[in-house]
Amino acid sequence: MAERYTSFEPGGRRWLWQRLTAAFLVVVLAFHFFLLHFLNHADEVTFALSQARMEQLTYFSLMILFLVTATFHGVNGVYNALVNMGLSGSRKTAVKAILGVGSLLVIVQGVRTALAWAGGVPI
Repeated sequence: MAERYTSFEPGGRRWLWQRLTAAFLVVVLAFHFFLLHFLNHADEVTFALSQARMEQLTYFSLMILFLVTATFHGVNGVYNALVNMGLSGSRKTAVKAILGVGSLLVIVQGVRTALAWAGGVPI
């Protein structure tokens, strides 16, 4: 019988982080959609203001924090689901490695994109 990974159960080794990242993502996305829909965020002037804000270290750091948080939350959720469906042994190790490398690639490309948007480097 495959082992049961307890990250989604209270007291699991990543249970608290999974809950905190979910809460963080919900709050940031809610704030984003509030700005987008209720403050007419889609016009050119607002986009120019957003690009100017992107050049600020705080805004850039928050964007990177969101990227890292979303990546951790998603990868941890996928890993938990696969292990709880019966993934074990060498396949479990391979999936863990693939998810880890994929996470790093997503974060690196996200940082490059954020820097390019801020005028730092080309994509």
